[in-house]
Amino acid sequence: MDFKIDFRILKYNFKNKKMERLGAVLSALALIAVGAIVLAWPTQLLWNHSLVGAVDGINPIGFWQALGINLLFGILFKTSSK
Repeated sequence: MDFKIDFRILKYNFKNKKMERLGAVLSALALIAVGAIVLAWPTQLLWNHSLVGAVDGINPIGFWQALGINLLFGILFKTSSK
């Protein structure tokens, strides 16, 4: 029996797998970014439209501050299930 391996096909398959992996990583990063925007925007709106008028000394916040508040609360109030 004589087996011949076409290395061009193997090289092409390796490149395809590499591109698929890169696409998956970029998709995951895009999903995380969209999730951060979706979660930070309501925090900003609630803070600026509810707290600023109700509590003296509270200033309006921007998007990045709202994102930081979400990150901080995610760290402080993380549920641990073991």
